[in-house]
Amino acid sequence: MPEAERADPGRWPPAVAASTPHRPSRVAAIEAPVERKKSFFERCCGCCGSKTEDDYSSPYRGHRDGRDTHGRDGHGGVDADGIPLDELPTRETNDEMLVVTGVDLMKDRSGKNRCDHHTNEYECDDLIVRRGQPFQICLQLRRPFNAECDQVSLQFQIGNSPQVSKGTMVLVPQVSEFDNGQWGSQVCEATGNQVTLWVNTSAQAPIGRWQMLVKTQSRGGSYVMARDPKHAVYILYNPWCQLDTVFMSDESWKREYVLCETGRLYYGTEQQIGERSWNFGQFNKGVLDACLYLLDQAGMPYPGRGDPINVTRVVSALVNSMDDNGVVAGDWSGDYSAGTNPTAWVGSVDILLKYHQTGSPVKYGQCWVFSGVTTTVLRCFGIPTRSVTNFASAHDTDANLCLDVYFDENMQPLEDKNTDSVWNYHVWNDCWMARPDLPSGYGGWQAVDATPQETSSGMFRCGPCPLPAIKNGLVYVKYDAPFIFAEVNSDKVYYQRQADGTFKKVFVEERAVGHRISTKAVGSNAREDITHLYKHPEGSAEERRAVTTALQYSGIKPPVVETPEPGAPEPRDRREAPGAEVNAGQDIEVTIEAQDGVVMGNDMNVRVILKNCSSSQRNVALCLRVASMYYTGVCRAAFKEVTQDVTLRPGEARPVGMLLRHTEYQSQLVDQGAMMLTASGQVKETGQTIAKQHSFRIRTPDLTITVTGEALVGKQIIAEITFTNPLNQQLHNCEFHVEGPGLQRPKVVSVGNIGPLRAASITERFTPTRPGPRQLMASFDSSELSQIHGSTEVMVRDA
Repeated sequence: MPEAERADPGRWPPAVAASTPHRPSRVAAIEAPVERKKSFFERCCGCCGSKTEDDYSSPYRGHRDGRDTHGRDGHGGVDADGIPLDELPTRETNDEMLVVTGVDLMKDRSGKNRCDHHTNEYECDDLIVRRGQPFQICLQLRRPFNAECDQVSLQFQIGNSPQVSKGTMVLVPQVSEFDNGQWGSQVCEATGNQVTLWVNTSAQAPIGRWQMLVKTQSRGGSYVMARDPKHAVYILYNPWCQLDTVFMSDESWKREYVLCETGRLYYGTEQQIGERSWNFGQFNKGVLDACLYLLDQAGMPYPGRGDPINVTRVVSALVNSMDDNGVVAGDWSGDYSAGTNPTAWVGSVDILLKYHQTGSPVKYGQCWVFSGVTTTVLRCFGIPTRSVTNFASAHDTDANLCLDVYFDENMQPLEDKNTDSVWNYHVWNDCWMARPDLPSGYGGWQAVDATPQETSSGMFRCGPCPLPAIKNGLVYVKYDAPFIFAEVNSDKVYYQRQADGTFKKVFVEERAVGHRISTKAVGSNAREDITHLYKHPEGSAEERRAVTTALQYSGIKPPVVETPEPGAPEPRDRREAPGAEVNAGQDIEVTIEAQDGVVMGNDMNVRVILKNCSSSQRNVALCLRVASMYYTGVCRAAFKEVTQDVTLRPGEARPVGMLLRHTEYQSQLVDQGAMMLTASGQVKETGQTIAKQHSFRIRTPDLTITVTGEALVGKQIIAEITFTNPLNQQLHNCEFHVEGPGLQRPKVVSVGNIGPLRAASITERFTPTRPGPRQLMASFDSSELSQIHGSTEVMVRDA
């Protein structure tokens, strides 16, 4: 694993944030001291040589500023096209002038520039390069180039009011040697009336679409070539460059987290993990412009676009639409008739293109959609990113770093007070970057969440927050460490209402949240468990210490651990057991199990196992309630209830089962077929209160996708996609969503209604546009049944 500090020299003081004129809370700023000079080719990237950590300095030197509506920076104004008035095209020429008659940006997708910069997959005909790494251009001249008396310089500018002082207008000099990954150009070769230049951009340059102008100086005078929109160059972040804040040393990681267009998103419950393919499609036609459009919509100043910390924070806000008219409108109501059911999306491409076209939020999304779109945007920009799923994910609404669950006197849940919740799963993102704004050790993976749950500095956004800070309970580290810590490591506290109306703690569950945190493995479709990056092993002294540390830094006083009653078990460690005084003396252990893998339409069994850990007989009055639930932890009213008195001999364990028939649960299900079993009760002899909850789900069937024909670029092939209705009822408004990067652009096919237990299929003809391993993905949606999807691998060869 690459070390986090590899990308984080950590020698600079914390950053100073400056406000943005028209969006004060949107973008933060970082200032860093000037780097010492070293040979560029020694320090650029893995392609040009490598150095140790001590051989390079902090890579960020951006400035924060707003757009200058006057278009002035002390160097003169600009014309209507944004060209400086003192840099207008030359109108009259003479024979001695070095006149540029043409510019070849060498932007062919299979050419050296695009391949060397790992941008050849972008379905875009413009030149796309990564910052801090040289590329070539070729100039056609009216006469031969004379190195003794001719000079060629370039000018790059971005935005509506480019200014030298703000780094949005750069006068690129002709230099004898590139130095420190700064702007510069060199003559590579001069043959006849043609000269080839090496051009290098700054490793801290703002990302975006830059316009290039060409100037020459010779005995005949200076010449300025007319601006041409075709001379645009897209500049992106560069994980291959050691001077870039997003540098990542592991090549296999870069292939996975920057270049891979498809991935796996995980859902369900920790006992029943489901997975689905997702088309990130960051290289699809139009996606790069759509992603850059997000930064424009945010009003993000161009100088700030060089800092991935700022950009990532902006993206986490802009992907949701809550307070800034962002990309995706979230909806968990179950009624998606005004848009697309969140489970029907197959990827991010259609969402981003629709948003770019209309400027209006796309309906609808939930957490995996927000995460998938975020992965697309950040990978498109060149920031290594992955989607991450946290099972049993806490949503702490009152910022007390605990999950509070309230019951009445009869242990019935009080839903009006239960504002905190445990989501069956929640999907967010990790992105990779240095953190020169923080002390050493916080570089590497950063948690980012675009799902609008709680506000951060007045906006619905979250992160980037270093994973080491989350793991160790260092909730003072920016950004949003307390909220993310609570998601993965808060204690679940059960309260019971007393006769006088007050609430008493009856149980503290220390291992209730943050389980099996998952992401797609590097180089395969396997699931990788990365829980160890977010928290110490459950129950360990380090994990309990992290909880205590988080509470202390948050100003929340942990419960006092009192000496337990005689005969009660001792806590493992007083530092690690803030709930020990509540749980002490509880000698009935409760375990809940649900039958795994039951497909929609079948009966299933759930059961509670009671174990008497005492040396005396115990009598338990037990109540089991089952309710359908949204995956966000919100439950409907219980639709089945069973009560039973259970007698347990010393040391005895006894199961109490419940059969759920499909006729009982089918009409009660909401999105994703999840249910909650609540076990509550009381031990007659000791007064111990039993309180335990367990979520489980019903599986939906998969789609079958069969591809026939030889997969060649430019040759049509056929795919048949089949779905079988598992229910004994008709499905209405049925449709298939199909897409695959390099294979098929997003497409929706309506098939009307499907009868009970009947199969339906569609035949899709598509023509591959890019070679290599590809995935064709599809989903099925209807009014009665959703969360049905499938994918297949297609190996495409050049014709």
